[in-house]
Amino acid sequence: MKIAVRAAMIVALLATLIAHPLPAGASDDAPGTSKHTIPMGDWNRPYLLHVPPGREGGAPPPLIVALHGGLNDSEYVRRQSGLDEVADRHGYAVAYPDGLLGTWNAGACCWFARWTGVDDVAFLDKLIDTLVRQGVADPRRVFVTGFSNGGGMAYRYACERSDRIAGIAVVSGALAIGCTPRKPVSVLAFHGTWDPSVPYEGGGNMDADVHFPFIPVKFLMEFWRWVDRLPALSQPVPDGPDDCVGTGPGPVVVALCTRQRGGHEWPDYASELMARFFADRPSLPKT
Repeated sequence: MKIAVRAAMIVALLATLIAHPLPAGASDDAPGTSKHTIPMGDWNRPYLLHVPPGREGGAPPPLIVALHGGLNDSEYVRRQSGLDEVADRHGYAVAYPDGLLGTWNAGACCWFARWTGVDDVAFLDKLIDTLVRQGVADPRRVFVTGFSNGGGMAYRYACERSDRIAGIAVVSGALAIGCTPRKPVSVLAFHGTWDPSVPYEGGGNMDADVHFPFIPVKFLMEFWRWVDRLPALSQPVPDGPDDCVGTGPGPVVVALCTRQRGGHEWPDYASELMARFFADRPSLPKT
């Protein structure tokens, strides 16, 4: 497809989003799931917010920001992950933002968001700031998870905003940007060895017009271990299945769950395990 045609299509779709923003929805701190928007320049960016029950008048809960995969949306990852139910059991609020036309600008990926150069890091900054200001989220206990392209965006946010998050969990995602975090980051990753979209052994192309290979999963985890100055991934992960190994106990942990013959999917145990993984991470220092 020629660049001019791509640009015209993007502009037309953006105009539709601007003209038809989602309704604001219910009160931000009401239990349950509701629709909201955040103004970003000339258009409103939508997100779903899930607030756990039983927190009226209490301290702000920890927050999980859950990022959908490429060409999906917030409702899709909400159902795919089952995070609402997990969050209610563990007392998390969950924000499900929408990427630009179903994509996130994770660096070398993906599609519409990358072509337009949209600043998704700034969007996530504003989303988190908004929820903290509204008393919906504890600023010292913010976590990010994501699937596929959303997982790549979670990596990007960890690389550029490590001082704002207490940990990330990535499902079938790839690091698609140069990464120099300011502080150590706890990382839990889930991958299938038969994933056709994010190859476990690496290779392929990051995007349709980005001829740069995916990093092998084991090399990626070695990178995070090296950045965090941790030992090898050789210890079992608490509450995890046998295919999960990590760097062992401590405030900062890197762990990998590998599903043999698994595909491009959100494992059925992933959400519960990441909730426990996040619960074990220390809060950020007070500012």
